[in-house]
Amino acid sequence: MLEPIGGFEEKYGVNLSGKPHVAAALARSRDTGELASSGRPIGIMARPHGADLGMRLPLYYPGMPLDTILQRRTAYMGSVGIGFSVPRLLQGALDEMPVPNVRLQLYDVGRRVPDSAGTVDETRQLLFDSADSARLEAPDRTFQHMLPIDFNGRVWTAYFSAPKAALYTRFDAYLPVLAGLTGTISCLLLYALFHTLASSRKRALKIARAMTRELRDSQAKLQLSHQRLRRLAAHADQIKEEERKRIAREIHDDLGQNLLALRIEADILATRTAKRHPYLHARARYTLNQIDNTIRSVRHIINDLRPNVLDLGLNAAVEWQVAQFRKRSGIDCELIEHGGDVDIDDRCATAFFRVLQESLSNICQHAQATRVKVELHQQQGLLQMSITDNGVGLQAASRNKTGSFGLVGIEERINLLGGTCAISSIPDGGTTITVSVPVAYRGALPPFISQFAEH
Repeated sequence: MLEPIGGFEEKYGVNLSGKPHVAAALARSRDTGELASSGRPIGIMARPHGADLGMRLPLYYPGMPLDTILQRRTAYMGSVGIGFSVPRLLQGALDEMPVPNVRLQLYDVGRRVPDSAGTVDETRQLLFDSADSARLEAPDRTFQHMLPIDFNGRVWTAYFSAPKAALYTRFDAYLPVLAGLTGTISCLLLYALFHTLASSRKRALKIARAMTRELRDSQAKLQLSHQRLRRLAAHADQIKEEERKRIAREIHDDLGQNLLALRIEADILATRTAKRHPYLHARARYTLNQIDNTIRSVRHIINDLRPNVLDLGLNAAVEWQVAQFRKRSGIDCELIEHGGDVDIDDRCATAFFRVLQESLSNICQHAQATRVKVELHQQQGLLQMSITDNGVGLQAASRNKTGSFGLVGIEERINLLGGTCAISSIPDGGTTITVSVPVAYRGALPPFISQFAEH
């Protein structure tokens, strides 16, 4: 029985399970607790003969167990249903198809699986046919396809048919000819290409020789430019060293002498006020300490610009730098000299001193070493210096690290003097830097000995 009655007065008193297939669907829904449909058309209100389908969902009394079929049958209260129009549903799907004039026929061919009574329903009933809205074509002018559909245990069969003209045009008919013509033209073009390549071998060789000649000229120009850049770098480095020397001398001559005179005056003032003016004596002593700190700062600046000890020779400069390194870093540094004092010009001495300075700075910052050995010796017109540490070694990528020019600067300084630079390193075994320069000439600057230099 249907309820509520409103809107369904014409169905009042109609037994829903009067039809065997509907009764079977309701029983299956009751026993499984799932949505069920008979798969057969029903009449809905004003369309008693329309192709409408109904689906019903079972309802059970609340609070009752539903674990077994017997429990579900005991708790069964009824069902709630909904109906939908098959023609409207399928017509909406056909309207969305990109191929026009597609005809769809949908048949219900019955239940292939025996029901609870053991009977098999194989009735065939048309559910939908779009022939009213599609132009019919002869079978030989259409493509046809059959698709079986399982709907709640019933077998539906969908027949699709579409005109061949809707799927391909006259262009598709001539496509094989066009493809063959295209292949022929491609073969001709390939033949022409190979013929041109074969006949232009001499021209290609001529072009290759011209390119080789241009490449050699470019390499020569590049090498010349490289040499000019190296000369320019050497000139710039020489100017920088000369400027450092000039600034150091000016600081020593002007500022150093003034500071020395000022210190003498402050010392005299402090001595004369020691007994008679205690407060003035304290201020004078404070000023004297400030002057001493300033003198030390000036001495440090002069040594950073160009150590005055360089004017005493390379041996003295190396000894001073090793002592400074040992004092500042606390690392044991050993100096080994062979052959006595080295007699070279100021430019070569400055280059060797800067190499030593840069090497010791790298060891202090990166090597994590506990012992350093510096060897300096001159024999048979060759001046050689080696710096060895027992640190962590040099990483493979550190020499080409962006923004790092320490090792590059060392190599360039030695190359500008016509010498060689060798860098060897073992992971966790230390690093050795060896530089060698031929010294076939002499030259020296006048000595510049300052009382501010630390030996």
